[in-house]
Amino acid sequence: MRTSTTIEASTGWPETVEFVTEAEKLGMDICWVAEAWGAEAPSPLGYLAARTERMLLGSAIIQLATRTPMAIARAAITLSNISEGRFLLGLGPSGPQVIEGLHGVPFARPLTRMRETVEVVRQAATGEKISYSGREFRIPLPGGEGRPMRLSMRAEHDIPIHLATLSPKMLRLTGEIADGWLGTSFVPEGAKEAYFDHLDAGLAASGRSRAGFDVCQGAEVAFAEDEEALRAMVAGRKKELAFSLGGMGSGTTNFYNDAYSRQGWAETAAQVRERWQSGDRDGAAGLVTDDMVLATTLIGTEEMVRARLRVWRDAGVDTVRLYPAGDTLDARLTTLGRAIDLVRDMEREAERQAAAEAPLGETGGTSMHRHT
Repeated sequence: MRTSTTIEASTGWPETVEFVTEAEKLGMDICWVAEAWGAEAPSPLGYLAARTERMLLGSAIIQLATRTPMAIARAAITLSNISEGRFLLGLGPSGPQVIEGLHGVPFARPLTRMRETVEVVRQAATGEKISYSGREFRIPLPGGEGRPMRLSMRAEHDIPIHLATLSPKMLRLTGEIADGWLGTSFVPEGAKEAYFDHLDAGLAASGRSRAGFDVCQGAEVAFAEDEEALRAMVAGRKKELAFSLGGMGSGTTNFYNDAYSRQGWAETAAQVRERWQSGDRDGAAGLVTDDMVLATTLIGTEEMVRARLRVWRDAGVDTVRLYPAGDTLDARLTTLGRAIDLVRDMEREAERQAAAEAPLGETGGTSMHRHT
């Protein structure tokens, strides 16, 4: 299991850079840079490429409809080349509130837009002339004066593409065309029906399996010293989850609410959304249960977090995306370091077990799955 984290560049940039560089020293494998309704992703990624040496750097995510497919392709190729192959392209559809409410462009047909964008990006990376005719995108523009062009550069390294998706159709597309999945709202006990059945159907359609596919899931990680501290932590996270269920998206479209609904909390998720949309934020948070918080986070005593990481790994998570709790930079780095150590210990245990179970005469054991 690889370790990763996500940062956002809207505030406190010097401290954020220090967090990333220190995380690399701790052994973090990947840093993802988010793009919500604040800072963009490509500029910070370029800066971090110059400040880091080993870790992979990914966009999580560049939002569809905010750029043309070729603008995305140029950013991806540039970042890959200047980082010497350390870049991962994460794409996501976002939602109507951001795409229509902030950018003023239609959110319609995100499935088609996603497929065609990935196809254009991959075509551009070859260095060949770009000629594409899809439902959403046509390059060159028909009836205009332009002719097919090629970029004056080409990708010097492979650019793995990860898609951030939640709906069944988008998940199937992810399995069909992507190199990895950036998921959220993940409950390992309900992941098969909610997520993996759809991902696996897409993988099968492209003649692949999950053996060569990166499942990257994220959660807050926080360590409680005792049960009393844990209860306080859980209580403090309920309003954040209520915001995801009730405030993320528009009044009719909320992919996070849909994901929780598919994993056994449909009635509660609907009630939380209704309360939040009516303006009763405290009432919405009060409906969130302890189980809902604990099932989708890595919060607990050290033994609880260790056990939960094993559950995530056994459920099929290849890369865990850690959001470390803490009121200060040092506190967040301390939490992150403890979590990375737990993942390392867990992998060493797995390697020892595999070596012990190997037939007599075989050597080597297992190795961690990495792109580096």
